[in-house]
Amino acid sequence: MRTRIVYVENKASGLNGRGSIGRVSFSETGATIYYQGKSFRSLKGGYKANYFDIDSGEEYWISGPKKFGSDRLYGTPGVTIDEDVRVEYWTQIRKQPQRIREQTA
Repeated sequence: MRTRIVYVENKASGLNGRGSIGRVSFSETGATIYYQGKSFRSLKGGYKANYFDIDSGEEYWISGPKKFGSDRLYGTPGVTIDEDVRVEYWTQIRKQPQRIREQTA
């Protein structure tokens, strides 16, 4: 199964939801994204959200993480980095290996 590190933000409570950096996997066709036990499909349009949780219908923003860490559209930093991607995120994506112990971006 193909995987990728992405930024995931829950938009169910409004524009400023909880954000995480983590590894998602894709279905064989790429139409479904899987993350932390949830399955997502594209909204094919929408306002400040691009995916929805298939089970709950909650909307999410899912995108590749930005090199400079400005992933959130609104709000302050404080994005949680999943432990299994933390070293790769700081070394490969952000190019800041001195920060590999940090759990938030």
